[in-house]
Amino acid sequence: MIETLLHYDEQLFLYLNNLGSPPWDEFWRIVTQKWSSIPLYALLLFLVFKKFGLKATLLVMLCAAVMITATDQLANLFKYILFKRPRPCKEQELVSLMRFVADGCGRYGYFSAHAASSMAAAVFIGLLLKPYYKALPFLLLLWASVIAYSRIYLGVHYPLDIITGMFFGAWIGLAIFKLNTWAQGRFIL
Repeated sequence: MIETLLHYDEQLFLYLNNLGSPPWDEFWRIVTQKWSSIPLYALLLFLVFKKFGLKATLLVMLCAAVMITATDQLANLFKYILFKRPRPCKEQELVSLMRFVADGCGRYGYFSAHAASSMAAAVFIGLLLKPYYKALPFLLLLWASVIAYSRIYLGVHYPLDIITGMFFGAWIGLAIFKLNTWAQGRFIL
């Protein structure tokens, strides 16, 4: 059963990855870079400050740091200790069938830290600002999905890597939202 799932994952990867074309390659390279989201993070931080003030914003920043560390470390645990599933760009039988657009290819890919951290941020900040900006959670989920898809486009992650990363990211984002809500009520107000 696992072999069948991995086979379908590989086939879906090849289909999605081969939808790409050279005119779009640079766009997806930029999307996947962590620095490309800095303007969005700055805007979200401004919105948090505007609605909650300085003390609450500092707590949100601390929670965000814990959240990103948690998603990265959990992804590393899965990649390097538990599963050690090679990335598609490391599979010799796939290299000739896929489009490899990334600048580099790490060793293991299950699960995607990019997908996890972007989804965690989308859930955490989306829930935090939802009472004030109703459409924002949906826009942030779209943004997280675009980041996640970029990893398939570039040839460094399978769809299952992305789905698992988004799943864990959503749960971590929700947990950090609840932790932040508890801490705001206990320490800030």
